[in-house]
Amino acid sequence: MIEVKLLELQEMEDNKFLCAVIAARYKDKWIFVRGKGKETWELPGGTHETSEAISETASRELFEETGAIKFTIVPVCISFAKVGQRQSYAKLFYAEVHELSTLPNLEIEEVKLFNSLPENLTYPEIHSVVFERAVEFSQKMRDI
Repeated sequence: MIEVKLLELQEMEDNKFLCAVIAARYKDKWIFVRGKGKETWELPGGTHETSEAISETASRELFEETGAIKFTIVPVCISFAKVGQRQSYAKLFYAEVHELSTLPNLEIEEVKLFNSLPENLTYPEIHSVVFERAVEFSQKMRDI
């Protein structure tokens, strides 16, 4: 069983984060990616390198996994996931992508735009929770 909790943004050392996850919109649609050899969708994101700030991880992963070259990105919250005895923290970011370029030939096979959360997800228990929070956040951003 997977336990998922969302925590408000707070001071947390960057080295505590396993990864950054980015809920990104482009032309009023949500960006999801499918890794090479996979059949499931996920939000862009990836492992936090020890040599970078978690915000740098988010920007780097957004480019590497979507080809986004012009975007605004802001932190939303912290997610906590526990799978069995393994637990980790991720920082969730929201991005408005203004321009996509060629997808780097790394680990992503396909980038697709969706109106809502797709059904075939890699981590459905986690993605459903963080995506709902990202949708709420994006609506608040539009209301400002």
